Amino acid sequence: PMVVKKDGRREPFDRNKILSGIKKACEKRPISIDAMENVVESVEQACHDFQGKEITSSAIGELVMVELQRLDGVAYVRFASVYRQFRDVSDFLDEL
Repeated sequence: PMVVKKDGRREPFDRNKILSGIKKACEKRPISIDAMENVVESVEQACHDFQGKEITSSAIGELVMVELQRLDGVAYVRFASVYRQFRDVSDFLDEL
């Protein structure tokens, strides 16, 4: 599928970009590469199942957060902090 970025650009779905973000979120956490790959597989499958031919990058980010929340709370908050661009500590605490 095609991914619609926040600025309106369109680019092909790239599983490596998702894996890279997940690896950063999971850094120094007791999470195997297989578990990270499973998150990517799940997100990729959900994107392919998407009814339209395009999916927004924000929808993909939400899918990643759902999967990370199930996998590891710290990795989830790390990803969410970058993805949601927390402005200050109160935003961070609201997410927690």
